[in-house]
Amino acid sequence: MSEYRRLYPEIEAVTTGMLPVGDGHVIYYEECGNPDGKPAVYVHGGPGGGSSADQRRVFDPDKYRVILFDQRGCGKSVPSASLENNTTWDLVDDMECLRRHLLIDRWQVCGGSWGSTLALAYAQTHADRVTELILRGIFTLRKRELDWYYQGGAANLFPDEWEKFIAPIDVADRGDLISAYYRQLTSDNPDIQIRAARAWSIWEGSTINLLQRPEQIKHFGSDTFAIAFARIECHYFVNKGFFESDGWLIENVDKICHLPTIIIQGRYDVCTPMTTAWDLHQALPEADFYVVPDAGHAFDEPGIADQLVRATDRYAEH
Repeated sequence: MSEYRRLYPEIEAVTTGMLPVGDGHVIYYEECGNPDGKPAVYVHGGPGGGSSADQRRVFDPDKYRVILFDQRGCGKSVPSASLENNTTWDLVDDMECLRRHLLIDRWQVCGGSWGSTLALAYAQTHADRVTELILRGIFTLRKRELDWYYQGGAANLFPDEWEKFIAPIDVADRGDLISAYYRQLTSDNPDIQIRAARAWSIWEGSTINLLQRPEQIKHFGSDTFAIAFARIECHYFVNKGFFESDGWLIENVDKICHLPTIIIQGRYDVCTPMTTAWDLHQALPEADFYVVPDAGHAFDEPGIADQLVRATDRYAEH
């Protein structure tokens, strides 16, 4: 392969807004790039991670009308860290509400990590509103995926960080760490909440890159980010993603097999190991599948950013 492509230069949002979506939730959204360009929505990770300015840079700003939004309870959306009326299917409905609000007929859906989960759920529900799918760091919330990351699998690669992760949980409760964390993250005691939130969030911030980034770990450990991220993420995981069955997303890929789809996966992704991307690829052989040989999980690692930019460039003229 030729030299890695980089993300597009930094750009500012053209418009921003707050959209009431019901149940007391109001979501933040923004548009950037070309107002007359090809519509594309970027679905952020977590759940609870919020969008970032760098995610705008996945798309050619001359060719795309790029939409970013903060899912319920995180980023600039309000109420912050709320778990009420916050499910996968609420978020799918929110995406449809946003699409209609912006008068978009169909859009490209791009998402990574939890963003790939929500992108798949949205596309399988509203396939007629999707032009293409670009999925990165595949995550489908199956039990074995959660057990790998939150019940000791990834600890084999990060035993030092794992020790910090399990520290807030009593030894007797470590047989089900997600449930134990959920009890602390929903505690009435704010000190217990924030201690658990920081430990949960720092575990992810410490493991998502092939090479650790101290500034990223610091961001994940900040109180404002951690409390929304950890509470919402754990809420979704303890509820098994609100799916009808453990393998629901892969079981329903027949609903999207006609959509142009690109799957991008870091070979050394510890958060969402390649087995899930491989399973999706096997179930959806129509999709193009790219394994980045020198990458972990994060979207802005050089090899993954390269593949994302190549993917959006390929579909820019569709």
